[in-house]
Amino acid sequence: MSTDYRTGREGEFTYRGHTLDELQKMDLDEVAELLPARQRRTIVRGLSAEHEKLLEKASGKTDEETADNPIRTHLRDMPVLPEFVGLTFAVYTGQSFERVQVQPEMIGHYLGEFQLTRTSVEHGQAGIGATRSSKFVPLK
Repeated sequence: MSTDYRTGREGEFTYRGHTLDELQKMDLDEVAELLPARQRRTIVRGLSAEHEKLLEKASGKTDEETADNPIRTHLRDMPVLPEFVGLTFAVYTGQSFERVQVQPEMIGHYLGEFQLTRTSVEHGQAGIGATRSSKFVPLK
């Protein structure tokens, strides 16, 4: 069963009993009541000026506009809100801006959760002289 949040077919996306359309019509305080405790606390204590600015940028954009020019941000701690669904953000990883296409299932998480800052280390083979035992390896 697929979740197609645009058409409203069976298997429609819901978040804590509310459809995406209902969530998008709610104001920020009503949405905050549905979010997990940490994200709710962030909103209740008041968003910073940078968070407010990002919220304003996102509210005026459409899905098509952000597909070509994503909204660039360093705010990895911004909670994903219902009005972000469908938008594309370029989240800073510490080295570069990486694209994040916001899906309905991301509501209630942080933007930074979807772009990792660390990469996995893949070690190669040890070279000659790298270890004590490697001096007994024939050089061919």
